[in-house]
Amino acid sequence: MNDTLDITITKAENSRLTVTDFSQLPFGKVFSDHMFIAEYDNGQWSNLRVLPYGPIPMSPAISALHYGQAIFEGMKAYRQADGKISVFRPEKNFERFNKSADRMSMPAVPKEIFMQGIAALIDIDEKWVPAQDGYSLYIRPVMFATDPYLGVKPSDKYIFALLTTPTGPYYSKALKVKIEMEYTRADDGGVGYAKTAGNYARSLYPFAEAQKEGFDQLIWTDAAAHEYIEEAGTANLIFVINGKLVTPSVRSTVLDGVTRDTIIQLAKKAGIEVEERRVSVKEVIEGIENGTLTDAFAAGTAATVTPIGEIGYLGKTYTLTDPATRTVSAGIAKTLNDIRYGLVPDEFGWNWVL
Repeated sequence: MNDTLDITITKAENSRLTVTDFSQLPFGKVFSDHMFIAEYDNGQWSNLRVLPYGPIPMSPAISALHYGQAIFEGMKAYRQADGKISVFRPEKNFERFNKSADRMSMPAVPKEIFMQGIAALIDIDEKWVPAQDGYSLYIRPVMFATDPYLGVKPSDKYIFALLTTPTGPYYSKALKVKIEMEYTRADDGGVGYAKTAGNYARSLYPFAEAQKEGFDQLIWTDAAAHEYIEEAGTANLIFVINGKLVTPSVRSTVLDGVTRDTIIQLAKKAGIEVEERRVSVKEVIEGIENGTLTDAFAAGTAATVTPIGEIGYLGKTYTLTDPATRTVSAGIAKTLNDIRYGLVPDEFGWNWVL
């Protein structure tokens, strides 16, 4: 990392810590006292600052609102067993953030701004990092276009911001998911691999329809024929088929998940054979029916490792093996959490200890 940046610090007059119930933390609704902001204009980043969390004044004409130039990331800080705070694999999120920026014709955020912004924000809000088992401080980097201009072109001005929210488990039970055979999350040649706002906006209607049918999430399939599994609404998908860890390969329509990559590395270290390839809907359904598919789970920063209990397909619901009996996902989840919370040595160098 380069020399320390000049980051202006303005502390909140009154902390909300005393009125925050850390035993009741709905995901993404309780924010820490401060946020980090940097501004881009005339080809340069400037005005780096940590300030009290709150509204940002902006014009209703900013191009992010009209033309969708907005990207984000998600990562977590953990209170380790020795009391120190670490951020899990932030450099991977930094790389993916700028990959998304490039696809959306947005400027790259320099690594020192990304990393030192996180460090400065957590330093002032370190008491917001929960100490409970299974809890963490979710970090949301976001960048959006701020040109007050009604015209379809890349913006000349941007805001990069960092928000944090203490959180517990994202899902509290095994998921009931539906294989989506009508709507599409991403198309070849599109922006499916980018973590951009529009990808999530287009998923809201089919997700709401699935919820009406009693499902927790969707399994997205390819746009061409709805023949191949791609990912879930908020996470990558991983299966255990014939004893092998099988996950859809990363492509232009599948997000290159940090948790997915982490699990693949942990599985290989544990001696589990891993296959990254196309996974057909037919293979998954037949695997459930004949017993060769013994585990299925969602993997993501928010979702962590969440078992899938039921899969809906063409009006029929298929029940998977009891999550309590699944040794692969349970073992990987435990190892992952032990590393994140500093309970075992971090042999991979994934924890950035602040």
